[in-house]
Amino acid sequence: MKILLSFLFCQSFMLAAAFDAEGEVAKSAFNAPAVAMFALFVIATLVITYFCSKKTQSAESFFTAGGNITGFQNGLAISGDYMSAAAFLGLSALIFSYGFDALIYPVGWTIAWPIILFLIAERLRNLGKFTFADVIALRLEEKPIRIVAALSTLCIVILYLIAQMVGAGQLIQTLFGLPYALAVVLVGILMMIYVIFGGMHATTWVQIIKASLLLGGTSLMALIIIYLSKFDLTYYFNQAIANHAKGEAIMKAGVFFKDPIATFSLGLAVTFGTAGLPHILMRFFTVKDSKEARKSAFWATVFIAYFFILMFILGFGAIAFVLADTRYIDASGNFNGASNMVVIILAEILGGNILLGFISAVAFATILAVVSGLCISGAGAIAHDLYTHTFKNGKADEKTQMRVSRVATIILGILAILLGFVFENQNVAFMVGLIFGIAGSVNFPIILLCIYWKNLTTRGVFIGGLLGLIAVISFVILSPSMWVKTFGFEHAIFPYDHPAIFSIPLTFFLLWFFSITDKSKRAKLDRENFEAFDFRAKTGIGASEAVAH
Repeated sequence: MKILLSFLFCQSFMLAAAFDAEGEVAKSAFNAPAVAMFALFVIATLVITYFCSKKTQSAESFFTAGGNITGFQNGLAISGDYMSAAAFLGLSALIFSYGFDALIYPVGWTIAWPIILFLIAERLRNLGKFTFADVIALRLEEKPIRIVAALSTLCIVILYLIAQMVGAGQLIQTLFGLPYALAVVLVGILMMIYVIFGGMHATTWVQIIKASLLLGGTSLMALIIIYLSKFDLTYYFNQAIANHAKGEAIMKAGVFFKDPIATFSLGLAVTFGTAGLPHILMRFFTVKDSKEARKSAFWATVFIAYFFILMFILGFGAIAFVLADTRYIDASGNFNGASNMVVIILAEILGGNILLGFISAVAFATILAVVSGLCISGAGAIAHDLYTHTFKNGKADEKTQMRVSRVATIILGILAILLGFVFENQNVAFMVGLIFGIAGSVNFPIILLCIYWKNLTTRGVFIGGLLGLIAVISFVILSPSMWVKTFGFEHAIFPYDHPAIFSIPLTFFLLWFFSITDKSKRAKLDRENFEAFDFRAKTGIGASEAVAH
């Protein structure tokens, strides 16, 4: 343990030194309350990690906390994993800029949870062990299935980590006045410490604490907004309409998305993409049985829906109160700040430096919680799916699995830090479309058909899944956000930033086509396995046993 800690801190020092040698990063004013509150959060979570490290002695405890998390705790942890900085800062900024139209994001993200609750959660828990690939491997041929699942998982995890690390660097640079490089390194080091020593136990409690702080902080801000609006929603909305340049248009659809295809495609991406995110699906294996898995999904739905209601209030509250503050309005009457920081500015207006410091620290804690969940999911794909069950045919012992898991965590952590440096000045907006596109277009169709369709075969998943993965990545590369904004071409080859409306049906078709045309002996066995597989999915009998091969 001491050797690993020394290695991590040495890496952070060398990376920070290398970056600082290239030039200074612009700094903002030092935010003492935010730094103090963040320090308290870090100290508390490191103490928790220390105690959790005593329980993390096996692969089961590392990946699933031994299945000892309750449904309520897991639901709160899932909401902590799900309520990222993009949801907190980005969504409030979108509502601030576009009003009602931006609510397509929270509506899609919230609708995803009843889908997970009724279609996936219980059966996933009954069928899996550590990762969602366990579910598919229980019925189909193991090696090709785990390769596809691991590739999909790692694509999502790495892209998500890049977006989070770039966001963390820019956020901390703005809020705390710290250099971008130091911020990225700090997040990466803390992420590795939480995962390496505390495993899923520590990650879960980091997410629970962060979710509680975030829900508490946003609830307080919403109450202050309603109080300042004299508990009169008419006054509140009238102020927003009067302040915004778009006027009454912010209360109508069609400001953000003018194309119904783009709107529908985004809705599909955020809804079904959520149901395919590997770090979210992994959380259903941390509870003891399917009953607790249902509770997890139920409580996650409650907390997430409540959070997005609060974001609606905060987004319009920013229009009503931030745009009424002359400090943030230029000579032309336009907002002169960074839109992604609008909820932070709102916190300062509502509660001064103390509330500003608290919300800033919560924003940073949000990133830490999300990257920890992503890292442990990526480590599971490498150590459990690829190393143990693909390369070692399931014969690696517990100590070896734990060692590979920790090495994988270090590799992912260092990779996340380096990519955070590389993408510092790049537009990473396209990654959101790609992340949810891969999850919704690859993972979700595979999981759904594996659980419910008898005729799915190994060849169908392997070829269909790989082609679906290639297709969704190609669509995003050729989209306006990447082909034009990143590569600099004049016109995009594919006209939509979010390809879900095309890629999701395409993957379903590919899975169906390559399955029904599969006449091999393995395909016959795959179909015969469905009856026993379905029985276990419905009853949970055998769920506590090791995954069959």
